[in-house]
Amino acid sequence: MNHFSPRPVSTEREVLRQHFLNAMSRIASTVNVVTTDGPAGRGGVTVTAMSSVSADTERPTMMVCIHKNSEAADKIRDNGVFCINVLGESQSDVSNSFAGRSEYERFSLGDWVSLKSGAPHLANSLAAFDCKVTECKLVGTHFVFFGETQGVCGPARRWLGRWVYRFPCPRRRLSRADW
Repeated sequence: MNHFSPRPVSTEREVLRQHFLNAMSRIASTVNVVTTDGPAGRGGVTVTAMSSVSADTERPTMMVCIHKNSEAADKIRDNGVFCINVLGESQSDVSNSFAGRSEYERFSLGDWVSLKSGAPHLANSLAAFDCKVTECKLVGTHFVFFGETQGVCGPARRWLGRWVYRFPCPRRRLSRADW
């Protein structure tokens, strides 16, 4: 008696999706907490799908992707603002709390301050982008939020062997001693 059950045959779409996910898991990217506050309430979520879009618009444009079932997506859409807080290597506890993988409540770790838009900013994040939503588009399972940058801030911290400076900062050439 043969108890072997053959694996179901995957469709081309399923195979492509799995290859896509495997390849994406090999891409190094920042870990970010995207926050919002306003009439719809305070919220936030951990994301890696964030990017600058253009610095050459009237105000620099950022983009962030958030799952459509995330409570944070609804709040960002309704509040019309968000802040992208770029986390450092020592902030995994903050990342985990906003990802729902921690006993800590969101906003219970770290010092949070309101920015010009009203969105919460983690005071010791590597960088923060205070944004006003200009466009929201549903693509598959995720909302893609485009935001016009209202302000940028961040403390001086060492990250991946290089110094990240408080913004705005004068440009200077780094020497070997700065590494």
